[in-house]
Amino acid sequence: MAKDPSFTCTACGAAHSKWSGRCDACGAWNAIVEEAPLTAGPSARTLGGRRGTALALTDLATQQDAPARTVSGVEELDRVLGGGLVAASALLVGGDPGIGKSTLLLQAAARFARGGLRVVYVTGEESTAQVQMRAQRLGLTQSPVRLASETNLRNILTTLDAEKPDLVIIDSIQTMWADHVEAAPGSVSQVRAAAHELTVFAKSRGVAVILVGHVTKEGTLAGPRVVEHMVDTVLYFEGERGHQFRILRAVKNRFGPADEIGVFEMTGKGLAEVRNPSALFLSERGQPAPGSVVFAGIEGTRPLLCEIQALVSPAPSGQARRSVVGWDGGRLAMIMAVLEARCGIPFAGLDVYLNVAGGLRISEPAADLAVAAALVSAREDIALSPESVIFGEISLSGALRPVSQTENRLKEAQKLGFTTAILPQMAKRGADHGLRLREMQTLAGFVTEIFGTDPAGAGPAQKD
Repeated sequence: MAKDPSFTCTACGAAHSKWSGRCDACGAWNAIVEEAPLTAGPSARTLGGRRGTALALTDLATQQDAPARTVSGVEELDRVLGGGLVAASALLVGGDPGIGKSTLLLQAAARFARGGLRVVYVTGEESTAQVQMRAQRLGLTQSPVRLASETNLRNILTTLDAEKPDLVIIDSIQTMWADHVEAAPGSVSQVRAAAHELTVFAKSRGVAVILVGHVTKEGTLAGPRVVEHMVDTVLYFEGERGHQFRILRAVKNRFGPADEIGVFEMTGKGLAEVRNPSALFLSERGQPAPGSVVFAGIEGTRPLLCEIQALVSPAPSGQARRSVVGWDGGRLAMIMAVLEARCGIPFAGLDVYLNVAGGLRISEPAADLAVAAALVSAREDIALSPESVIFGEISLSGALRPVSQTENRLKEAQKLGFTTAILPQMAKRGADHGLRLREMQTLAGFVTEIFGTDPAGAGPAQKD
């Protein structure tokens, strides 16, 4: 009995029983393609009566040794990996074209090779001459990295089985072609088959494999989401073309903390580590201006200070514009709604622009109070003190909620020379760090005390 064909959406990876012009899951048009099976399955619907091999079961109390790690020497990369590279692990690195993925991995490959690992770098997008030219520019030609240019997955696995490396870098997974799958390279079937074969090879041979992945227009990794589930670690390489800062962010890590970041600076000789990212993100901050606020945030396990900028101007047309870079647009709408409902500060008929300086992307709710301060500062044309940092979460009732790791945020602010911190009341701040703390209970009280306005329902101002 022939198996019914399967169809998959190339945009979101949703499975469909038949072809249609529009995906019901994500709404993409002309994105559904027929998927070829990885292997020929059994003709019956069950596994049959043949018995398999019994599994060796264990209990929760059995102690397992921690996975052995190899440190690259690039502290920012080792931080994101959770302390170093784990043998027999599969990693997926994604990022925009030209952001520096190949440069980062070539530098990492050279460091691992100089540390004693046998490293093989396989490129499917460039020739070996192009990679050698990049290595010459970066000063890496003396590193013992083995290089090949190939897209045929069978040839690659045969070579790796003979070379027996410790680390393999595949650049990129979208260019790999498995000859047992009748689909074009880059399709859902090919990407899934190649990722599956390479992951199985990594686990069975004890080899660490790093896969480079392209991203879609929405900024997510191209191909089915099942690829992200196959691998042990998923890293995103982020940054704006107009800035020299690059951020390596872990969104999944089975061997370490997720949401950890490493900060790099793009230079003429490749990517350089940034040991103090807070100072770098604040280095371009000019004179105090309305709408400029310093936010004390946490990325992974490290505190990070950055500048949040806001601009509020009259809308030239009837429909006001909202533009956000580096933050969630839905959360900006929520903050403006709370300011209008709880503080009597309307934004109707005004264009609002919000930007996180330096190309950084912030996702934690602790930035709510800093965003609200930037909006009110820009709207009222009042500049805040350049020696103040702000953080705190805003509830829909207008109350300010304490956030986690307050002590680490205050330590980082004091280390960079700030003298005042504006934060929610009752925050667990630990020991005294020499900062003047201005604790607030409500958003209305914050607006009254900091900006000297009298919003509707503000009540008495909070005292120091």
